[in-house]
Amino acid sequence: MTTKPTAGATRIHVDHETAKRLGNWTDANTFEVAARYGSLVIDLRSPQITGDIEVHADLDHAMVKLLVPDDAVIDQTGVQWTGRGRVKDFARPKDAAGRVIRLTGTSARSEFRVHRAGVAVLSAMFSREFFEDARRARRENRTPTVADPANTPA
Repeated sequence: MTTKPTAGATRIHVDHETAKRLGNWTDANTFEVAARYGSLVIDLRSPQITGDIEVHADLDHAMVKLLVPDDAVIDQTGVQWTGRGRVKDFARPKDAAGRVIRLTGTSARSEFRVHRAGVAVLSAMFSREFFEDARRARRENRTPTVADPANTPA
């Protein structure tokens, strides 16, 4: 797989495995994703991420699940598709006017799944990361942040 290196981009590589980046894990707004025969969950709901987001993907038989804010606009015009594949965004609002998330790169028999609102919360909650965050939050007497990164205590 080939990816164009971008200065300052957060790189995520998945090869025959599953990876999850949930909660307040970064403040970057440019991501380079390389996935081959694997799945990846990327949480883009963090209030630490400012401005529009660009996800440059190099996918081969992969699935990338994006957890996004309710009013996010998904721009998929920069993706070059080979074989079957698409962006599944069934809860897309008709008049979304929030942060723009640009998908670029190549996708060979792969797909993006966009989860918003309660579905995004459930996707985050049914993970080992949420369980570990909840245990840590209980010890520290705070609210877990993996389910909803906007609940981060100040």
